[in-house]
Amino acid sequence: MIRYIDELQLTGKRTFIRVDFNVPLEGRRVTDDTRIREALPTIRRALELGGKVILASHLGRPKGPDPKLSLEPVAARLADLLGPKHEVILTDDCIGDGVKKQVKDLKEGQVIVLENLRFHKEEEANDETFSRELASLADVYVNDAFGTAHRAHASTAGMVPFVKEKAAGLLMKKEIEYLGRVLKNPEKPFVAILGGSKVSDKIKVIENLLPKVDVLLIGGAMAYTFLKAQGVEVGKSRVEGDKLSLATRLLEAAQRLKTPIVLPVDHVVSDKLPNPEDKDKNKDILARETADNAIPTDMLGLDIGPKTREMFTQHIRDARTVIWNGPMGMFEVAKFAEGTRSVATAMANNKQAVTVIGGGDSAAAVKEMGMAEQLSHVSTGGGASLEFLEGQELPGIKALETR
Repeated sequence: MIRYIDELQLTGKRTFIRVDFNVPLEGRRVTDDTRIREALPTIRRALELGGKVILASHLGRPKGPDPKLSLEPVAARLADLLGPKHEVILTDDCIGDGVKKQVKDLKEGQVIVLENLRFHKEEEANDETFSRELASLADVYVNDAFGTAHRAHASTAGMVPFVKEKAAGLLMKKEIEYLGRVLKNPEKPFVAILGGSKVSDKIKVIENLLPKVDVLLIGGAMAYTFLKAQGVEVGKSRVEGDKLSLATRLLEAAQRLKTPIVLPVDHVVSDKLPNPEDKDKNKDILARETADNAIPTDMLGLDIGPKTREMFTQHIRDARTVIWNGPMGMFEVAKFAEGTRSVATAMANNKQAVTVIGGGDSAAAVKEMGMAEQLSHVSTGGGASLEFLEGQELPGIKALETR
């Protein structure tokens, strides 16, 4: 059982909230504040409940204290979003006597942001002394950072036993409810869509989903390994040669379970791999549709073709639960984005289904295409959502369980 922040009495209590403020920076400016915005409901709820709010996050992969990875621009953006009613104070460190004094002196409506947790190597090492130091700042621990829930770090797992009360934040609640519902109690028909580049990244997801779904749609570069395993010509497309026998085993398992795995029946191909960063050159790059699922020997597949798009759309249109992880092609290049766009559009148009994006590149794609708001849930965790869909126990969620 997990308690949630809105079940707690926080008046006057030091409320430590683990957030995910690992956002992209350009110099000293936050270029995408989505993760900060996602944390606002929990932060505001803690303030409304009278908590003394202490926020903690990592940023990047520093080898030690690094001014370029300070949370200063993040704290500044948070202050803008919270508005003038709430002063945001950035500490010089995340532990130590100075930080304890700042927490003790915290006034109503103020918010403390601890400096980057990963400035201390003990954070990722889940060091007990460091965990206890963090815990000494808090009366209540709240985890709202689903994107780090698959990591057993000091701030996500190690410190939790040393704090009197623990709970999940509102974003974490949403992640657990939607992803949990998809796996445990999906309304049928249940369609799963997997894409991306590697079969190896999705093996456990496929194995966990096959007995649960009514149909599994596979696109992206990982589809070429499955097609190759079936003896289909895939040209110069990316294939994991060492995973061909595994792909065969997965196809055979699906056959035994009577769960259809639907692979592309046509493709959009090119004679070379484009560089997504070079937009000028990409205007002239070759993009050709194949007549069937075979790819010419001198070409490589970079997107699903129109017949496949229509076939996938039909499956999504008829579904009552849809989970999607991984793009259908190189969506960063306009000529190879239609497969990914068609899946996003079909999900957005199916108003009767629970539609969930499992983080990562597919989440980035639906946001870029302006469709995120039309879906039931877009997960904030790439690796965390994948491990959740694999059926793994996530340390950051396990630590919140009360029994």
